[in-house]
Amino acid sequence: MSSIIPQPSEVVKLDLSAGSVHTVLVDGQPHVVLKPAVEELGLDYSTQLAKLRKRSWAVVGQSPATGSDGKTYEMKVVPVRTFLMLLATVNENRVAEQARPILIAFQNETADAVEAYWTQGGAINERATDEQLDALQAQIEERRIRRALGLVQLIAAMDDSVDPRWKKSRQLHHYAEASGEIAEIAPEDRALLVETYLKDRDLSPLECRSVRSTFGRRIALAYEIEHGQKPKTSVGLVDGRERSVKSYTEADRPLFDKIWAEFYADRYPAQQQLGGAA
Repeated sequence: MSSIIPQPSEVVKLDLSAGSVHTVLVDGQPHVVLKPAVEELGLDYSTQLAKLRKRSWAVVGQSPATGSDGKTYEMKVVPVRTFLMLLATVNENRVAEQARPILIAFQNETADAVEAYWTQGGAINERATDEQLDALQAQIEERRIRRALGLVQLIAAMDDSVDPRWKKSRQLHHYAEASGEIAEIAPEDRALLVETYLKDRDLSPLECRSVRSTFGRRIALAYEIEHGQKPKTSVGLVDGRERSVKSYTEADRPLFDKIWAEFYADRYPAQQQLGGAA
């Protein structure tokens, strides 16, 4: 358990699904005045304070706060994070009967929020204010930009076995993503993957899996014959996962069409007319 040295500040009301608690701002952050909040649940204050002092996640400090008599006292305060963790770990059968339904509702809502955090990347409180939603949107945008710029750096660090045309096009794409623009990539530099080409032919997922291995080998051999060198590699989605794949661009589409017409057109006549899809 760590300690804090708060500066006195105004009292602020914080609304939770488990009711409202009064907080004081400490260095600009709301801290719950522990004793009245705990006693309102029918719990013993000393017991809960002792429990918090044994928890690594708990932070307990002191701050001037107004008592029920209107006088100012130095009272134990905890950050909202610590108070919420305390509520989540309280045994519902040990709180006052009138507070039990509220506590159970809070614990269920907390469990839902935690599940959404781990499985969906986050949760939005339905009681969030416009100001809070705007702040969340700003955080999401900042993370999106950092991710895009991180991908630019990651791609730049790839070795020479990776197709430089693919590296350039992906860097342009992620630069544009970071700036909120659309990347201007020349058609001949746009990536063309075997997986994408087969989907353009309107093959089902099962048909794609059946064809792509032999189709990919034939494309690679034809490319080597035509260019005098093996195709370089890039990163592409295969069955929803990023994998190292042979690198081609839209400039190679005629080669793809040639292999398709020679080996697969008769087997998949219904997909013949879709080969020109971009």
